[in-house]
Amino acid sequence: SEIGKIGMSLATIEAEPPRLKAETTRIVRLFARAGPIVCSLAVLLQLVTGHGWLQALLAGIALGMSMLPEEFPLVLTVFMVMGAWRLSQARVLTRKAAAIEALGEATVLCTDKTGTLTENRMAIAILQLPSGERLDIRQLSAATSPQAFHDLVTAGALASQAEPVDPMDVAFVAFADRHKVAGRTLRGNGRLERSHGITPALLAVTNVWRHDHGGDELAVAAKGAPEAIATLCRLSRDDSKLINTYAEDMAREGLRVLAVAKATARSGELPDTPHGFDFTFLGLAGLADPLRANAAEAVKQCKNAGIRVVMITGDYPATALAIARAAGIDASEAVNGTEIEKLDAAELRERTRHSCVFARITPSEKLRIVEALQANGEIVAMTGDGVNDAPSLKAAQIGIAMGGRGTDVAREASSLVLLDDDFGSIVRAIRLGRRIFDNLCKAMGFILAIHVPIAGLALLPLFFGLPPILEPVHIAFLELIIDPICSIAFENEPEDKSLMCRPPRAASSPLLPFNKFIWGLVQGAMALIAVATVFVVSINYGLAADEARAVTFGSLIASIIALVLVNRTFEASVISAFKQPNPTLWVVIAAATAIFAVTLRWPPARRMFDFGAFHLHDILISCGVGLALLVLLEAMKLVYLKREHVPAASQA
Repeated sequence: SEIGKIGMSLATIEAEPPRLKAETTRIVRLFARAGPIVCSLAVLLQLVTGHGWLQALLAGIALGMSMLPEEFPLVLTVFMVMGAWRLSQARVLTRKAAAIEALGEATVLCTDKTGTLTENRMAIAILQLPSGERLDIRQLSAATSPQAFHDLVTAGALASQAEPVDPMDVAFVAFADRHKVAGRTLRGNGRLERSHGITPALLAVTNVWRHDHGGDELAVAAKGAPEAIATLCRLSRDDSKLINTYAEDMAREGLRVLAVAKATARSGELPDTPHGFDFTFLGLAGLADPLRANAAEAVKQCKNAGIRVVMITGDYPATALAIARAAGIDASEAVNGTEIEKLDAAELRERTRHSCVFARITPSEKLRIVEALQANGEIVAMTGDGVNDAPSLKAAQIGIAMGGRGTDVAREASSLVLLDDDFGSIVRAIRLGRRIFDNLCKAMGFILAIHVPIAGLALLPLFFGLPPILEPVHIAFLELIIDPICSIAFENEPEDKSLMCRPPRAASSPLLPFNKFIWGLVQGAMALIAVATVFVVSINYGLAADEARAVTFGSLIASIIALVLVNRTFEASVISAFKQPNPTLWVVIAAATAIFAVTLRWPPARRMFDFGAFHLHDILISCGVGLALLVLLEAMKLVYLKREHVPAASQA
């Protein structure tokens, strides 16, 4: 069956695994292999230098805790969960977390026309008879339409669903009721005897009605694509050409064009297919579906972000081009579905490189278009609503199902569900996807930077014979600060101003590119030098080990805050970052400072952390170290930004 074919197609399409999860797993495994080796060497070094087993073991545990990147999976989980929540606020339901990370990579956005770019509120705008007589409903002031068009409207209403749901059916039935067309009584009192639905071979619907007064005579009405109705009516080549001209004229106005025909039949003589009826061509109806108010702005945002918008619709080519131009989509040509059928895979790949409007497209051709775009190296976001759209939704890296008019099968095959069927919501989702990945990169950079001074302070006493600086309890306390900052605080960071003015990131780009990796190491090294200097100078100055540890730990807390502020944005100064609200960040920093103050003032906690007295000048030293580190790193960042050729406007 056709449903079985769709099921087989879905079974053979493999979804791409989450790349970020695989990359994070690789990083964690790397640390997991290196950590035990380094910790074992640290324990041996302590034993060789004459320390006891307990001290050696504590040193090894402290070093292991300082190197363990347990924040990586935590951050990834929190960001994906919060990302799904933020997308839901934008009326987008996340079904697969991998789509969140892929949103920032999208290079092509394939969208339907009706209901996505348009409002999906159909209304009959123009009626056209074969004789050439034309009626513009938008200029009609009388309560009823001229008698000459009643047969056309009646047949259009009879060719609609018995309980209309489709916007086109609703438009025909509502028009017939509003203008008191006589044939509307047959829908109310008659009985639908048989219905032939739309098929790929015949883009038309045919309904057979039995009159309420009984008798053998049946009313047959057909409605569909002009070329399909022309075939049913067996029109001559000249008549078909004339009808096509009328349809083209209406389509250029952005109207959806349907042809209508009627026939009669008798009980017991019904043919198996609509082709068996003797149809009479009645005319054309142009239905207006206004463009969504935010569609043009959303398309513009996509262009600024380097995302190509491609319209794929089953509508008439001229209609598709008119709507595409109104929305701001490149509409130099419309590729017809019949053309695609004649193209092989290589030719279709070449055609999809530049064409942005595809009309009269069937669901199977949608899948071919998606596969051709992917073969060209594009990251495809695809919208769909029907059962037949499920394969193309699953094949696309980001399948987006319509929540309002979409089928259950389409939603199950998709990664995201658009709850309001609005194109603007897709663009908002892409914006959020980019923001989520941006903040994830900032968090990962901060994690890399902060582990350098922590690991360095754990190793420093081992190599230089100094008193231990960090023990397991200190590192556990630091994790209580670092984990909320790198997960919740960074996740709440507002988006950078240039977010939707950059091209999509490459699908192969790592979570931490080489330049950001080096920048993280540089930040961490500078923090290590600053904090280690405080400890060494304190010891040489004659401070007791516990007092030196306290002022060093205070300097480390201040350095962590400095690293947070530096990593809030990579393309602006810290002054600009202060203007971006992030209450969560300041709550976490205030809480960490308060807890540290408690450990210094509460004797049991001070003994547990092995801290000595903490004086006013120690506070000034700690704050001074953090401030100096902040100023130094900001100066280095500005130089680095110039070297990376970041526009000056984005640094402001």
